[in-house]
Amino acid sequence: MRKLLKIAIEAAIEAGLEIMKIYAEDFKVEIKSDNSPLTMADQNANKVINSFLIKTAIPIISEENKQTDFSERKKWDICWMVDPLDGTKEFVKRNGEFTVNIALIKNNKPVLGVIYVPVTKTLYYGIVDDLKAYKTVLNAHKFTVEGLFSSKDEIKPLDINQQIIKVVGSRSHKSAETEAFIQSIENQGKQVEIVSKGSSLKFCLVAEGEATVYPRFAPTMEWDTAAGHAICNAVGLKVWQDTKENELYYNKENLLNPFFIVEK
Repeated sequence: MRKLLKIAIEAAIEAGLEIMKIYAEDFKVEIKSDNSPLTMADQNANKVINSFLIKTAIPIISEENKQTDFSERKKWDICWMVDPLDGTKEFVKRNGEFTVNIALIKNNKPVLGVIYVPVTKTLYYGIVDDLKAYKTVLNAHKFTVEGLFSSKDEIKPLDINQQIIKVVGSRSHKSAETEAFIQSIENQGKQVEIVSKGSSLKFCLVAEGEATVYPRFAPTMEWDTAAGHAICNAVGLKVWQDTKENELYYNKENLLNPFFIVEK
C-alpha cells in the first residue's frame, strides 16, 4: 500500500508542476457540458497522472477521462479515483485554493489519499489502515521519499467537545441547508465560526484540526471527495452521507455523491 501511495504522491507532484506552468500564463477557459470550467491545466495534469498510474495496472476513474461503462466498472474491486485539478474555479480566480486529488478505492471505500496544493507545495497524504495522515511542505515540485512520513508532519483533528465549532464553508457554493445546519449548532448553545476554503482543502482543514466539521449540501462528484475522504478516515473522521447511516462510497453507477458531513 505504501508503494502505491508513493506512486500517487509522485504523480500528484508532477501534475502540480504542470498546473503551475499554465497558472503562470494567460490561459484560456472552456465551459464543459455541465457548465463547469476546463483549462489546459486540467488536461495536462490528467495526462501526467495517467502516465504514472497506468503502470500499476489498476483501472483509473478520472474527471477528465472518458468514463468506462458501469457494466465493466462494477466488476472492479480496486481502482484509482482522480481529480487532476480540483477547484478549477479557484484556479481561474487565481486564489491558490486548488488541488490535485488522487485516491485508491478498494471494495467501494477509499484506502489511501493524496491531496497536493501546487501554489504552496503542500502535500496531504495518508493510508486509512495506518490510522495516520501527514501534511508535508515541499521545497520544490519534486518527489523525494526523504522527509515523507515524518512524525512531526502528522495531523490530527480537533476535539469535538469544544464551545466554538468551526464549520467549513465553501467560497463558491452556499445553500439554505448549510445555513440550517449552522443554526442547529447554535441552538445547542455553541458558538459557530465559519472557515472558508476552496476545493478539497475543506477536508484538509478538518483533518488537520483547523476546523471541526464540514457539511456539504451541494453537488460533488466522487473524484472531488475520495482523496479527502481517505485522509479524514486515516485520522479518525467520518464522511457520512447526510442521513449519518453510512459513509460515502465509490465507483457507483452514478458518480454523483449524495450530500455529506465530515466530522469526528
